Amino acid sequence: GTNREELRNSEDYIGLRQLRTEGKEYDEFIDEFMEAVVKLYGQSTLIQFEDFGKNNAFRLLEKYRERYCTFNDDIQGTATVALAGIFASLRASGKKLTDHTFLFQGAGQAAVGIAMLIAMALEKREGLSREEALKRIWLRDSKGLVVKNRPEGGISEPKEPFAHEHAPVSDLMEIIKDIKPTCLIGAAAIPGVFTPEVIQEMSALNEKPIIFALSNPTSKAECTAEAAYTHSKGRAIFASGSPFPTFEGFGKRFEPGQGNNAYIFPGLSLGIIAAGIRHVHESVFLFAAEGLANLVT
Repeated sequence: GTNREELRNSEDYIGLRQLRTEGKEYDEFIDEFMEAVVKLYGQSTLIQFEDFGKNNAFRLLEKYRERYCTFNDDIQGTATVALAGIFASLRASGKKLTDHTFLFQGAGQAAVGIAMLIAMALEKREGLSREEALKRIWLRDSKGLVVKNRPEGGISEPKEPFAHEHAPVSDLMEIIKDIKPTCLIGAAAIPGVFTPEVIQEMSALNEKPIIFALSNPTSKAECTAEAAYTHSKGRAIFASGSPFPTFEGFGKRFEPGQGNNAYIFPGLSLGIIAAGIRHVHESVFLFAAEGLANLVT
């Protein structure tokens, strides 16, 4: 079913003409489905979760990851392709991972998934403590910067590790001037939020600012490739969730990188199946990000 009345009432709607199931009945159905798949096809069957709303996505991932061979593409696939982009950017910028400060425009499942994997990379590859790793990562949601004891409303559990001691700030430009990020990642589907001024400020702070506009489709992108290159005078390291055309300017030809899960989940799934992995540990996504980054010229 669907909660959208205009779809339920449409003569072209082919789903059940009822509201979506929620609560206990929903959980029991998912449980039954997971058990049935394993009963029918065996414990090593890979079950990929796709397009589950954030209220269910994290919860179900935590519930099933130790019991089934499963992953959530929106959380973990997005995280892997974004981290691969960051690893590739390190070669282009000549910096180490520990030299970076990350700011996310958005704090939903994609942003939190990427942030968690960056923290893991800082721990596993660079030897930072978890606390030190988390300090380098900031989130901005609809209420502003995610900080401890925020007066404008609580912070959901997935965001909590990234709630730092800081005065509440809501304006993106103010946050950038204050935190001085080296890497700005958009994953909240708010089009045009990376304004010319935002890109210029990132470029004033960094010789080679990393700007990822990952929201899909193109109409939801935080900025275009052309805007990123134009307002950084060709210095931005840019990637987007949807494809953008080649840009020519500043005496160069720029091929915008596409940070899309399509580069991850087919290979990742094949690797999991080929290796006979029963439970997909988070480190698998770190290895996959490293593998993908090594394929980027």
